[in-house]
Amino acid sequence: MLLELMVALAIFGMAVVGLLNLSGESTRTAVVLEERALAAVVAENQAIDAMLAPTAAAVAPANGQEMLGGRSWDWQRTSMPAGSTGIVRIQVQVRAAAQAQEIASLSVLRSAE
Repeated sequence: MLLELMVALAIFGMAVVGLLNLSGESTRTAVVLEERALAAVVAENQAIDAMLAPTAAAVAPANGQEMLGGRSWDWQRTSMPAGSTGIVRIQVQVRAAAQAQEIASLSVLRSAE
């Protein structure tokens, strides 16, 4: 009887450790997903600004910093001619402030005129 109880407790202990590991991994994944979602919103905001700005301002390279979700984000906007004449491709890249790794990127097309 005592041996069966010890085996049952050992199995229960292993299951609890596995569930704790799973919970920790889920929390880490949620943080990464939140970071990606916020960076994507920053990229979309900058792309919208470029679409609404006058052509000269939209196609000029730009960079800056934006606060969103209680965090600071660095963004960079570049443009290059697209395959068709009169169309420009605007690329927005977003990183967490003072970080080198790009978290989100977005490309949009707009008229160069």
